[in-house]
Amino acid sequence: MSARSVQTRSEEETIALGEEIGRGLPRPAVVLLIGDLGAGKTTIAKGIAKGLGAAEPEDVSSPTFTLIHEYGEGSKLYHIDLYRIESEGGALALGLDDLLDKDAVLLVEWGERFPGLWPADRIEIRLRWVDEETREVTLAREG
Repeated sequence: MSARSVQTRSEEETIALGEEIGRGLPRPAVVLLIGDLGAGKTTIAKGIAKGLGAAEPEDVSSPTFTLIHEYGEGSKLYHIDLYRIESEGGALALGLDDLLDKDAVLLVEWGERFPGLWPADRIEIRLRWVDEETREVTLAREG
């Protein structure tokens, strides 16, 4: 596992970091976005979508109620939110098996709740507030 940490001090900096990450993502890829409510998971997803060329930041929103948002034409991005899902079986019922077989990037908020669903080869992005203005983003490649 290799990891690096970066601090951001605004929504714009977090989006810019996400854009940098998105430009470097392999395809296919599973990216778990890990952090408490309000830590910035959807904010970094906005930048990742832009870096992949899948969507502009203002077009990316939290899939909390719809559970899965699909972005992009050729190279697909699936933004998934498992916050409201109660079990691994409930997560699988969303069709995650099919999505994992696609040549796409899966951004999964709250994916750490169901670790058995994900391939060993994945990227984990952990977000946490250091203070009122500073967010720490740690990227780790697993597998």
